[in-house]
Amino acid sequence: MKIGITETILRDANQSLVATRMPLDSFEPILNRMDKAGYYSIECWGGAVFDSCLRYLNEDPWERLKIIRKHMPNSKLQMLLRGQSLLGYRHYSDDVVRKFIFNSVEKGIDIIRIFDALNDIKNIEVAVEETLRCGAEPSCAISYTVSPVHDIDGYLSLAKSMESIGASSICIKDMSGILTPDIAFELISRLKSTVKLPIVLHSHCTTGMAYMSYLKAIEAGVDVIDTAVSSFSGGTSQPATEVMIKVIQDHHNECHVNTQVVKEINEHFSKVKKDFIDSGILDTRVLECIPTTLIDQIPGGMYSNLISQMKNEDILDRFDEVLEEIPQVRKDLGFPPLVTPISQMVGTQSIMNVLTGKRYQTVIKETHNYFLGEYGRPPGKVNEELMIRLVGQKEFANKRLSKEMEPQYKLTKEKYADKNYGRSDLLSLILFPELTREFIKKRDSDNLYLGIYKVKKVEQVESVKKYKKIDVEDKLKAVLIAIMSNYLDKPVSNIDLDEIYVMR
Repeated sequence: MKIGITETILRDANQSLVATRMPLDSFEPILNRMDKAGYYSIECWGGAVFDSCLRYLNEDPWERLKIIRKHMPNSKLQMLLRGQSLLGYRHYSDDVVRKFIFNSVEKGIDIIRIFDALNDIKNIEVAVEETLRCGAEPSCAISYTVSPVHDIDGYLSLAKSMESIGASSICIKDMSGILTPDIAFELISRLKSTVKLPIVLHSHCTTGMAYMSYLKAIEAGVDVIDTAVSSFSGGTSQPATEVMIKVIQDHHNECHVNTQVVKEINEHFSKVKKDFIDSGILDTRVLECIPTTLIDQIPGGMYSNLISQMKNEDILDRFDEVLEEIPQVRKDLGFPPLVTPISQMVGTQSIMNVLTGKRYQTVIKETHNYFLGEYGRPPGKVNEELMIRLVGQKEFANKRLSKEMEPQYKLTKEKYADKNYGRSDLLSLILFPELTREFIKKRDSDNLYLGIYKVKKVEQVESVKKYKKIDVEDKLKAVLIAIMSNYLDKPVSNIDLDEIYVMR
């Protein structure tokens, strides 16, 4: 049996160990070699990458994706998408979901791993439909958790629903690393006999279980596993690519990843890791095993966010109280999986409950909206008394509320009509308005090279810096290329679309 490897170094390993602070120039030199490794796919975008590019790295996330695609024409590029929440922290209208997916595929994405924090199938239907329409692969992910209302039969039923709406594969997304070896074997074995789709396993080493669970998954017939090159593996990241290739082959399975190329990739990222350690960005605590996660189910990323929040407020001495409160808040919310954006909500509400000394005396907006049903239907019964107090009702609507939203893309385009923004900028503005406005302001200043493309020739700098980069619609490309051939003194056929600008 052939087992594929999805390499996570550019997205989830980056996100798990260094809070997604890896800039493009730290890995761009190795992308051409990564393209030769023979991975099943390379996860390189989505998740927190989009946010981090704008917030911390001063990069345009869309340009980052285009550059990765340019260097890796032979690889399947993969991203993580939060269903109707896209890469943000709330639900968006259907037109935004469709535009975002179209733009992502156009810029180079081949596989979109789509999940919903509540495992509500309604919240991924539009994303799956649009992914298929755009010619990409929708890999639907089960947000794995353990609670009184979750069991294997429920996950099998969810997988069948995912298959029925067009999923190209089913991923078990174990964000906390709580999937035990025996359950991994049973779940994957039963999934293989329930659906006629490839089964993918994604986990984290947070609890120390992942290597053993991956081994049992291989024995059960898993088709693809997520791994990270060894320098960025372990801790809150994934099992090491090199180790899992050896395990796959020792169990008489085929794995067509070139280990010599992986060695080169790891050597490159070993140097990147050292830089992160020296700068203090990589806190070695994220490399520790946290077995208590088997009980509280708090993902590694959630731990680091809580510590950061509480440090900033100088209340870290109450951290243990917050850890005790989190399972109680999760129970009040009907046992949702602790995954973005629900994990942030539960963590922040738990802090509020501890600080005020009275539970739910202060309720954050996201918790209120959760009980209104804006995130979907919870998997279990919520605290009915709390729900009535907060929103005046005790039942959730049996419909997807985001379907009733006004078309946000159209409204945003009208709002910025005088700016002549392209599709990419408009989508960024919808997801992260403040961050994007600040980024565009810096990007378009004369003191910053446009996007992340450096104009090397002096004569080009003088002419190009007068222009603003736009995301050009197809019907305008031919005209603008012809126009820019004069400004850049190049034949039309030699002009890269990334050099197209328009007068301010």
